[in-house]
Amino acid sequence: MAVRAVRGAVQLERDEADHMRERVAALLEAVLARNALTPDDLISFWFTATPDLHSDFPAAAARGLGLVDVPLICAQELDVEGAMPRVVRVLAHIETDLPRSGISHVYLGAAAALRKDIAQ
Repeated sequence: MAVRAVRGAVQLERDEADHMRERVAALLEAVLARNALTPDDLISFWFTATPDLHSDFPAAAARGLGLVDVPLICAQELDVEGAMPRVVRVLAHIETDLPRSGISHVYLGAAAALRKDIAQ
């Protein structure tokens, strides 16, 4: 079993707590499903949010999915001029038998433009 990292992102339509929880939960569910992961495979999640998001912590969505014993942390993304607004990113550390080339990174909706090279 190897330790691997999975990337993902989602752009929010608006800065509202319920909307953030819904979209981040959809992102996490897609990461888990596309990589055939169970909660026991999860080591930790690192979330970032662009500076224009203030309504909630992205990690609250993970807790809402029942991921209560997985270490989570949130940070603010760099405030780069011209960057896509209202984006939550995640870096998940996992244990898996998948090779790096077999990892499915998940970029939902408009966030797929962020990483056209790896978005699934």
